[in-house]
Parts: sequence; C-alpha cells; structure tokens
Amino acid sequence: MARGILYVETRPSAPQRTAEYHAWYDKTHLREVVAMDGFVSARRLGPIADDGPFVALYEIEADDLQAVADRLFEAAVGGALHMSDALCTDPAPVVRLLRTITVHESGPERPTPADSGSAPY
Repeated sequence: MARGILYVETRPSAPQRTAEYHAWYDKTHLREVVAMDGFVSARRLGPIADDGPFVALYEIEADDLQAVADRLFEAAVGGALHMSDALCTDPAPVVRLLRTITVHESGPERPTPADSGSAPY
C-alpha cells in the first residue's frame, strides 16, 4: 500500500474572515476529510511571521493515491463536503499530491521504505 501527502496552501477570503476560515477548517473540513477512505490524518500549519499561506497536510494510505485525491476533489465540487466562502478561491489553492519515498522516525536511525517498491530517483 502506498503512502503520501496531499499538500494544500490556502488563505482566508478576506482578513476580517480569518477567524471564520480557521473555525471552518478545524471544526468541519479536516474532520470531513479524514473520515473519507484513504485519509489517515490531517494537520494544519501557519506561517510564523504571518507572511504566507496556511498549509494543510493530509496523510494518505491507499493502493492508488491519485484516486483518493480525486475522490476528495469530487466531494468538494459535488457538495459532499461542506465548503466555506471564507476560503479564498481566487487565486485557487495550491495543491500537490506527493508520494512518500522514505520515512525516518524517532528511535534507532533506520530508513523505512514507503512501500514495497524501490524509490525511483
């Protein structure tokens, strides 16, 4: 089974809607996404100096990472996910699907292959 990250950069639609944007993301959106098949976890990151976008990282485990991402996009467009107009859509969020190549975890220093295949660099 492959592992990967869906990386998403977003911003609030307006400065005065920042609190609404965070409430929607944290209390609604992340919960709906991790409830979908293939999504293992989600976390959000914010800029330290308030000078950039917010980043959401969605951890995925599935045989077909792209299919999981496609289902998420279809759910967002099709109304199955509760989207908010506090999310800026112009410009559109930056989205990248990345496959895990190597994982290092605390403890003994040993790389763990992301899946049973070798990493094609």
